[in-house]
Amino acid sequence: MKGIELPVLIKDILGQRPPRGIENRGSEIRHAAVLVPLFESHGAYHVLLTKRTNRVDAHKGQISFPGGAVDEGDRSFRETALREAHEEIGLRPEDVTILGQTDDARTLASNFVIHPFVGLIPYPYPFKISAEEVKKLIEVPFGVFLPDTSRDRTMPVEYEGKTYKSVAYPYDGEVIWGATARIMENLLEILGEKIDLPA
Repeated sequence: MKGIELPVLIKDILGQRPPRGIENRGSEIRHAAVLVPLFESHGAYHVLLTKRTNRVDAHKGQISFPGGAVDEGDRSFRETALREAHEEIGLRPEDVTILGQTDDARTLASNFVIHPFVGLIPYPYPFKISAEEVKKLIEVPFGVFLPDTSRDRTMPVEYEGKTYKSVAYPYDGEVIWGATARIMENLLEILGEKIDLPA
């Protein structure tokens, strides 16, 4: 990491640039926010993801960040991300240190504009999973998302009878794809050459 801890690096870089937004065209666009939870375990940083159940309205069975649609009572996208993380995995807002916001992302099928926030969380943690929304938690080493010049990260992914061409990260029998993969790809692009982790 060239002598700089990952959370410090992320906070410094994200704090120096405004996130790139996506223009809101048409009333059919819906807004959502997600938390990209980062934690340290056994000397390495990880990203916490969820595998969604088949009972949720959208993105059934997909790997995603804790998050969801903006509610009328939410005062900001940041508040949406923290509220949803609390509802889905029992992560209390006061236990999250927000490091910054990355660029907006679009979902491929459900017409959401997603506003991602990177947050540092304590670990281990007494997570309380919403059985309605989350099937399981997945702890992915941050190095899995590092750029790999030896292979193409884009691959076809079949989902609900359709084939999508998406950036994808296979890990531990799962495939991280769609908006979740693009959010991580965007974060790594923002960090650029300043990050140096073993893959």
